[in-house]
Amino acid sequence: MSIRVAISGASGLVGSALSFALRARGDKVTRLVRRVASRTGDEARWDPAAGRVDIDVLEGHDAVVHLAGEPIASWRWGDAKKERIRSSRVEGTNLLANALSKLESPPDVMICASAIGFYGSRPGEQLDESSAPGEGFLANVAVEWEAACAPVSEAGIRIVNTRFGVIVDRDDALITRQLPLARIGLGGRVGNGKQHISWVATDDVIGAILHAIDRSEIAGPINVTSPNPVTNKEFAQTLSRAVGRPAVGWMPGLMAKLVFGEMGRELILADQNVRPDRLLESGYQFLHPKLETALRAALGTR
Repeated sequence: MSIRVAISGASGLVGSALSFALRARGDKVTRLVRRVASRTGDEARWDPAAGRVDIDVLEGHDAVVHLAGEPIASWRWGDAKKERIRSSRVEGTNLLANALSKLESPPDVMICASAIGFYGSRPGEQLDESSAPGEGFLANVAVEWEAACAPVSEAGIRIVNTRFGVIVDRDDALITRQLPLARIGLGGRVGNGKQHISWVATDDVIGAILHAIDRSEIAGPINVTSPNPVTNKEFAQTLSRAVGRPAVGWMPGLMAKLVFGEMGRELILADQNVRPDRLLESGYQFLHPKLETALRAALGTR
């Protein structure tokens, strides 16, 4: 039986792929857009800055997937960029959660994007959904982000916070920045290369979201990461191997901090060894559990 799903951030990397997957299995998709919604019935307008949501259009949906948020990958984070990152997640989520809580016919579930930035950088630790939040800007944002969903759970709607790892996709910021260097043989580790990267293929991001929609027993935070995290050095070597080049480059950790500032410390040099325990326990089977096959699928190489 088909269901109706509303998606914010539907034009983004994950949102566009999710929309395609839902429609492919026969579900109906409503896109939440900031511009004037079309009259075709498959769009609803929302404007987080103005505190506006077309509540009437959201009535009767079975699920809402909230993916919208300011991109975090940039050269450096200034104060204005950091405020956009925080407000787009926290205030946007709170606006949508409050709107859903007031519906006469609310959805069964709200899937709200989150991130493994929740855990901060934790060298030497293996992290799962029971781990406490970490320290730093991204950890603080993630804590507020997930807390902003409270009106939904208080209204009796099932809430799932998908803590995404680094998404392996040729259009993701991490890959697009490393790929040109890898293709000329200059891809390599950053810092000592020992920091863990908890990654996930786009196909498994979509698979995990669909799994969370369909499985009513899944609630609360779930880590959407491969069961096989790698070190920064292993990631660089695997990417270079996927494009048939050696990995001979190296960026000192100090240079990463000088060039990228706080973003470099919290993203590029962060050590996050995260396990997707709740996904595995619920029976989800990863399509791309190993990095090399995930990269080759993403890049279209053999």
